[in-house]
Amino acid sequence: MNKDVFAGKWKQIRGQSKAWWGKLTDDDLERAAGKFDVFTGLLQEKYGYSREHAEEEIDKRVTEFETNMNRKTQPRKRSA
Repeated sequence: MNKDVFAGKWKQIRGQSKAWWGKLTDDDLERAAGKFDVFTGLLQEKYGYSREHAEEEIDKRVTEFETNMNRKTQPRKRSA
């Protein structure tokens, strides 16, 4: 995941992060503040993930989130 993309989407991602990773506290999320490396470190610390696994989890969740957001914002086609 591109670190700039992560930072740019942080406000959206932050809200979902507690649902995705329930062990993260509000203080943890404040500390991460959109910094990919800090957030990755938090997942390693709280879940025992390797760095690679943490990065893969973040990428997977953000990709799913973006896909779902795109579906919700796409106009539905009307059948005639």
